Amino acid sequence: MHAPADSPWSGTGLDPLTGRVLEHLVTVPAADAAEVAAAAEVSTADAERALRHLTDTSLAVRIDGPVPRWAAGPPRTSLGVLLARRRAELARAEGLVERLHAVYETVSGARSAHLVELLEREDEVSARYGQLLKGCEAEVLHLAKPPYVTGFGVDAGKPGVADGVRMRSVYETEGFSDEVSLATAVHGTGRGGELRLAPRLPVKLVVFDRTAALLPVRADRPAAGSLVVHSPALVEALAALFESAWAGAEPVSLSSRTDAPPPACGHGASPPEDTGPTEAPDPRTREILRLMATGMKDDTIARVLKVSRRTVQKHVSDAGTRLGARTRFQIALLAAERGWLGASQGLGEVVVGQ
Repeated sequence: MHAPADSPWSGTGLDPLTGRVLEHLVTVPAADAAEVAAAAEVSTADAERALRHLTDTSLAVRIDGPVPRWAAGPPRTSLGVLLARRRAELARAEGLVERLHAVYETVSGARSAHLVELLEREDEVSARYGQLLKGCEAEVLHLAKPPYVTGFGVDAGKPGVADGVRMRSVYETEGFSDEVSLATAVHGTGRGGELRLAPRLPVKLVVFDRTAALLPVRADRPAAGSLVVHSPALVEALAALFESAWAGAEPVSLSSRTDAPPPACGHGASPPEDTGPTEAPDPRTREILRLMATGMKDDTIARVLKVSRRTVQKHVSDAGTRLGARTRFQIALLAAERGWLGASQGLGEVVVGQ
């Protein structure tokens, strides 16, 4: 019988009864089994079993005679040997644990490498993102919220996705005001991407063809690294998360507004005329156009910029006249192409999943 964890003898491997017997023996020169049984308040048979254990472990010595007696050995020496033996056993057990863990990590690492990748450096994230984006054949699903990490862009004019790949993005409205996110989203919409706004998003995320997903390790520190998820079950769950956010988001399109645009090109409508190079507008107009590109209505823009609604409408109307655009959507698209919303951004530069 082994000592319970709270027994002072648990570290030696002695059970409580054997420990009590030893405690008694060190108080007397020698004792027989009956005396030990009386002192420990146990049966003689139990006392004899404990005494045999002490003898086998060299903690006590049997003195033969008409009635056998037992004497304790020097505790420091005898118990020191026992503890040294226990330490050696623990060391061997620790070595076995380390060997087993090494094998486990080797096998599990190989098994899990295709399920989740950890990217710790920004250049790793950038390179892996580019590979996944260029490898897409069907669709890219994209949840975007601040803080953003820049520097993932593909060269201007070289789209990061193949023709025919459907791009759907949901931007968090609160963070949808910097030049990179505005211009990228508007330009992406012009290339056939679909854009929606939501007041709050649960996570930054990019899902590639529903076979891989990219998301940050830390939501508040995108530079801390990212995870590439390949597990089919996890990717499916993340795609479902996107679809839920997409369903609850508001389309950034004039199709849901009173000033809805005419049918898109290819469905009976002609694109707005390109009037050629046009001088960039003043900073106030640029700011109004940037906010308009997010899907904000005139009243909201007026409140944000602390100007009247009529002022907003005049700036938008003037910009449309200069661009030769007939609708607000066309104004936003042409303004982005002219660089009025900031540096020109390609669809392949959308890296909000980071």
